[in-house]
Amino acid sequence: MKEKKDLNIVFMGTPEFAVTILEKLIKESYNIKAVVSAPDRPAGRGRKLQGSAVKDCALRNDLPILQPTNLKDDEFINELNSFDPDLFIVVAFRMLPKVVWKIPKMGTFNLHGSILPQYRGAAPINWAIINGETETGVTTFYIDKKIDTGQTLMSRSLSIGENETAGALHDRMMVLGAEVVFETVELIRLGNAQPKPQIEGDLKPAPKISKQDCFIDLTQPIRRIHNFIRGMSPYPTAWIKLRNKETNEEKTLKLFHSEILNELEHSSNTLKKENKDLILNTNTGTIKLNEIQLEGKRRLDNVSFLAGFNVNEWEIIS
Repeated sequence: MKEKKDLNIVFMGTPEFAVTILEKLIKESYNIKAVVSAPDRPAGRGRKLQGSAVKDCALRNDLPILQPTNLKDDEFINELNSFDPDLFIVVAFRMLPKVVWKIPKMGTFNLHGSILPQYRGAAPINWAIINGETETGVTTFYIDKKIDTGQTLMSRSLSIGENETAGALHDRMMVLGAEVVFETVELIRLGNAQPKPQIEGDLKPAPKISKQDCFIDLTQPIRRIHNFIRGMSPYPTAWIKLRNKETNEEKTLKLFHSEILNELEHSSNTLKKENKDLILNTNTGTIKLNEIQLEGKRRLDNVSFLAGFNVNEWEIIS
């Protein structure tokens, strides 16, 4: 058994989701020897180079930072070895080559946003909601040569609210993930880890979602449409296409938050204003749209949106 101060850890991650986990490890006084994150990328209107959220966290805590472009590069491998690592912890990073994940003496483990083996892939939070799941969770597992298939260490479940968006679930999952990573490190440090092989079966995948995948098929059941909207919110965002009845101008309308009102059939797909609500009728039911964004405009709540948008001037393009 090693003391916390003697356990050499290298943390690998990029987005905000990983920051909460890294901060938890720092707070618990683990010996973080280095942080590995993505290279700086152009961002914003000026396209200035910007570091990742994990890099910013490392800088705030005076931790060494590695930003390799090639994970098999000899110089990067030598740097990793120079830290004499006991453990690599990976959260929302890239797929690691074997030459990397085999380095640490106690192994390399990853945190995944589902109860494995379900929802392996890049977008487990989104797909769990899109598929109408009422429960998901997080899993830590040892990395192997395939994606999300290694032996599991810990899992913890998390309920999904009826109207909860992927963004809201993401934020709750960060907190749970930090606790599970902490507990997993302790199991490994104390020599109590009992990795278990994943049981294959009827699995639901979680592939990466592109913007082209976000168009809403309004012929689907209204509950499926509702789940699709919240599963894509806030990113990459579900959308429909509108056309101005007089000018034929077409614009995208992004939908961020919805509520099901009924599952009654309608003759056509229409947008309506009812009191202060924005209503979407489809041939499978009705939903209320609470947050929307018209192409070229800011994201708004339904009241603010309707104050500057005449629903009667626009029609939905199927």
